[in-house]
Amino acid sequence: MSDVTAWRRMAVGLLSPRWVVRARCLLGGKPLPRWGNLRRTRPFSTAFGSDRGTPIDRYYLDQFLAKYRRHITGRVLEIQMAAYTHRFGHDVTASHTVDIDPKFEPTYQCDLAHADGVIPGDAYDCFLMPSTLQHLRELEPALVTALRVVRPGGAILATAAGLIPLISDGPDYWRMSAAGWWEVAARVWPGCTIDVAGYGNSLAAIAALHGLAVEELEPAELDVYDERYPVLVSIMCRKPEPA
Repeated sequence: MSDVTAWRRMAVGLLSPRWVVRARCLLGGKPLPRWGNLRRTRPFSTAFGSDRGTPIDRYYLDQFLAKYRRHITGRVLEIQMAAYTHRFGHDVTASHTVDIDPKFEPTYQCDLAHADGVIPGDAYDCFLMPSTLQHLRELEPALVTALRVVRPGGAILATAAGLIPLISDGPDYWRMSAAGWWEVAARVWPGCTIDVAGYGNSLAAIAALHGLAVEELEPAELDVYDERYPVLVSIMCRKPEPA
């Protein structure tokens, strides 16, 4: 053993674990974190950043709906309220809603997993399910219903939460990667055209978990996609037309 190696081991033995990591980073040329006020166990916002500006996941939701807005047309059904139908739809001839909670005064008040005889089949050109999938307790029956109510050639546009906090006023059952959602969608919607994508990166995920807002980051930072850190997962499903 060289004298240099012996000296390093002795020095490491005298340091605390934190300083061992710092020394290893410095010797290896790796940057050290500068936590500032990010070193905290409570987020900046417990309302997803909505009390500061635009929630991070909404930035990616808007990108997804803008990409597929050509499908938001004709007869459109939306979960809870028709906000995204009005915002992204074009040539809409009917705008209806569905929710289990009567306070939203939906067109159809029902559990999506048990909507037979409530929502007609093959009735809608588009079904919007924004920020919905993680809250569906009976996930696969609800997705079967979603496909049933869309006409042949119509589309389902749905998103699921990734690396964002759980809601505080209701259940949150499912958090999966884009690959996980692909497996579910392909199993429940066989024969359909399906596109699954994730949005976000480590910075966007940290910001979302801390309750920071879109306006506190730069578009160039938000628009980097790293599949290991999905803030939002989107699913586009197009129902096949008859042969």
